[in-house]
Amino acid sequence: MVAAGAALADEVGFANLTMGLLAERVGVRTPSLYKHVGNQEDLNRRIAVLALNEAADAVGGAVQGYAGRDALAAAARAFRAFVLEHPGRYGATIGAKPSGPDDPLATAGQRLLGAFMAVLRGYEIAEPDVDHALRTLRSFCHGFATLQSAGGFQWSADIDESFEWLIAFADRGLRAL
Repeated sequence: MVAAGAALADEVGFANLTMGLLAERVGVRTPSLYKHVGNQEDLNRRIAVLALNEAADAVGGAVQGYAGRDALAAAARAFRAFVLEHPGRYGATIGAKPSGPDDPLATAGQRLLGAFMAVLRGYEIAEPDVDHALRTLRSFCHGFATLQSAGGFQWSADIDESFEWLIAFADRGLRAL
């Protein structure tokens, strides 16, 4: 049921995902969904966990065997591709807060952060600056991908070229630390 909800969120947008719409999609009455998920909030959290794990797999797989700028580029491209392919399920992750360290949401989030931490190991970043570098990396990946997903780049310059500029900019900044 979660996979069906995630796929539907990708189609209609996370904000438009409802239990009624999901029930219609899978061909059941809405009360039947409650055998699989507790409520809308539970469905949303489960989609967020799924999305974070999928993004972690994509980014983690992409950076294996790479370091420095190559790892950065691989991670950024994999993350961007994930968000563009799965905008609804990625939307479920924004603002989702784990209830504690053992929450599957926390575990999945840590997996994704771990993939980005692997990128940062290719740069000489002082320990006190690692959190700042991680937030910067997440912000540039998230920002570009979500803007592109929402159709936020309407002018004529090539989007892929702009993304490569962003990767080069981030690489120069991380090397300068």
